[in-house]
Amino acid sequence: MFTEFLRDQAFAIAWLAMMAAGWFGWSQEDPKPKLRGWLGAGSVVGMLIAIAFGIVVWRNWSTPTALEGRYWVFGLVVLAEAVLIGGGCILLARRKLTRWYGWWIGLCVALHFVRLAWVFEDWSYLGLAAVQVVGLVLMLPALRRGDYATSRWACPWIAVTFLAYAIVSAIVFLLRYGHPL
Repeated sequence: MFTEFLRDQAFAIAWLAMMAAGWFGWSQEDPKPKLRGWLGAGSVVGMLIAIAFGIVVWRNWSTPTALEGRYWVFGLVVLAEAVLIGGGCILLARRKLTRWYGWWIGLCVALHFVRLAWVFEDWSYLGLAAVQVVGLVLMLPALRRGDYATSRWACPWIAVTFLAYAIVSAIVFLLRYGHPL
């Protein structure tokens, strides 16, 4: 994240690292067996980064944020994402296509970063969204040919991109502000 707000950057690092851990966990739904260790390691790394930067957020909570006076906009973006995800999952369930949940939710989550780029005035979110969407679109042919849960490939992709973004943002943070604790 490239923002002038220390708290927003620390929060994004903590949140995306924690989300990476969760997506790595979901990746365990139907993985290739040889990937289980890597997926577990990704979850651990994500949680460690989330804890470290969660402490930074806690210690800097009173500092300015891009959301000041606009928390409701962020809430609307999250609400719209939840409605889109839920509606899509209901349609997939009715069509007996629940194996597509991982891919669909990954796509919705990726696209919500386009809106967040404007909310936080941080254009690096557009890059994250683009990388995630391109990866999800490129895996579509293979997923269509398979009969396994799309979480096998979609969830690790979202997890890796979140973790990579969090790590790069953490490096930028450390270079800008020094040791976070």
